Amino acid sequence: MTLRHGLLATTLAFALTGVAGAQTATPPAVVRPDQEVFKGLYKELVEINTTLSVGSCTRAAEAMGKRLTDAGYPAADVQVIVAPSNPREGSLVAVLHGSDPKAGAMLLLAHIDVVEANPADWTRDPFKLVEENGYFFGRGTSDDKAQAAIWVDSLIRLKQAGFKPRRDIKMALTCGEESEAFNGIEDLLANHRPLVDAAFALNEGADGLLDEHDRPVVLEVQGGEKVYQDFTLTLTNPGGHSSRPVKDNALTRLSAALAKIGAYDFPIAFNDATRGYFTRMVPLVPPATGEAMKALVANPDDTAALSVVAADPMWNSMLRTTCVPTMMSAGHAPNALPQRATANVNCRILPGVPVETVRQQLMALVGDEGITFTLAHESNKPSPPPPLTPFIMGPIEKEAAVLWPGVPVVTVLLTGATDGVHTNAAGIPTYGVSGIFGSSDGDGIHGLNERVRVKSLYDGRDFLFALIKDYAMAKDPPAAGRKPGLKAKLSGLFRR
Repeated sequence: MTLRHGLLATTLAFALTGVAGAQTATPPAVVRPDQEVFKGLYKELVEINTTLSVGSCTRAAEAMGKRLTDAGYPAADVQVIVAPSNPREGSLVAVLHGSDPKAGAMLLLAHIDVVEANPADWTRDPFKLVEENGYFFGRGTSDDKAQAAIWVDSLIRLKQAGFKPRRDIKMALTCGEESEAFNGIEDLLANHRPLVDAAFALNEGADGLLDEHDRPVVLEVQGGEKVYQDFTLTLTNPGGHSSRPVKDNALTRLSAALAKIGAYDFPIAFNDATRGYFTRMVPLVPPATGEAMKALVANPDDTAALSVVAADPMWNSMLRTTCVPTMMSAGHAPNALPQRATANVNCRILPGVPVETVRQQLMALVGDEGITFTLAHESNKPSPPPPLTPFIMGPIEKEAAVLWPGVPVVTVLLTGATDGVHTNAAGIPTYGVSGIFGSSDGDGIHGLNERVRVKSLYDGRDFLFALIKDYAMAKDPPAAGRKPGLKAKLSGLFRR
């Protein structure tokens, strides 16, 4: 994951200081036989090196594909897709066919590539699954091979149980989310769309938070993510000798522009995820903070409430587009006026906002026609936030109540990015949900000694398996704009 939820969890941990967890710590349960089988699959996937430098996602995709065909899936329903230009970065796609061809398919999405890991820096071999003190250690044990292994395991269990879903259950395990050198889901969407086309998708992007006593505090559901975009600002002029300075200095003019950008706050905007987040957090944070959140949701123009909420960098980032200067280069000699000055401005853009709109806002803010604003890389498409409807949230809340009674389900907007940014942009509403609870320190994701709590992994597996079955059999929600019939109206009255 480009930015794991651990940063958000850290913010929550500070916000929840002094708030008791909803459950008491539970000792690890005896491992069930089916969990032992899953552990073997998980171990195989973790121990296949899938780093960009020396690893092979193709090998991992082939191994998981073999697991599915060995479980009875026809070869036609299990495909390893490899782009000729990137032979080590293959993806695995599979499908369990549904009984109703009119029902919209669901997509189970995960990435199988991992961040680089130098064995010399780790306490344990990062490419060996080590179980120790109630944790699984290894690169990818959490990000994102935990969810990838659960998806494969779930498809196997459904096939072995003879489960007949109403809708197609598709799965895509892709490569390149961590490096973006070659992105598997982008390739599938562009060149193999029928294999992954779906009415909605489940992905990484939100987990659960444990307190310092390993008690579940909140379960997150990600409903959208910000779009990453870099802009290159460039200013040139003739320069000259530093002993004869002039006011028209490329470096000082560009610095003035960057100062304006750094001081500027984009307007805030709520969507389903952030409105739900700040509403559900009201009783979980200190009273003054909760009152500010409540007031801001009721009136986004309440500047006093905004000043309280936006004081937290993560909450501020959830509320608005942010742009910040991150790199600068200027000059060719210490005794010469700079002939050229460039800077990078990194923006994290709210879901659904076009990149060009942000570029135009920055240009108007700076007000210097001599400074060019160009895209530092290909423009990312607007990624609209997926609707957090009862169809989506109902099963999550139902199954969460079974495993973690009393633990609130909180929707979040991811301020970093996952592969969901591509599927949302492609018209496949994508939701981050794993049911895997972790610590506020991030559990070593992208760093040293990555880990996941054994109980959290097994609980997440049970949660997601139940969730898949619920969605697989659910009736499709009414099409947008269609008026419900009398029966639906009466049903709605009784649900209120």
